[in-house]
Amino acid sequence: MQEKLEQIQNLSFELEVRDITTREDWFGAYEYEVPVLYLSNHRGTEGTEGEIIEVPLPRPSPRASVQQLEQMLLKYLAN
Repeated sequence: MQEKLEQIQNLSFELEVRDITTREDWFGAYEYEVPVLYLSNHRGTEGTEGEIIEVPLPRPSPRASVQQLEQMLLKYLAN
């Protein structure tokens, strides 16, 4: 999944890879669900640091092509 996401060129996004074994809460939540995709947004007023909101995205098929992943991300990044 990471390799496919890194191939997307028509969208601007930052990919952050997290190792679920580094935190017990992540491991407990995602042990059988990896890979997991989240969209992170900063909520706050202009010029201030606000809280970070993480919205889970639907889990794509492991067989999804780079183009299919790009289309899915485009849908969620546009909102």
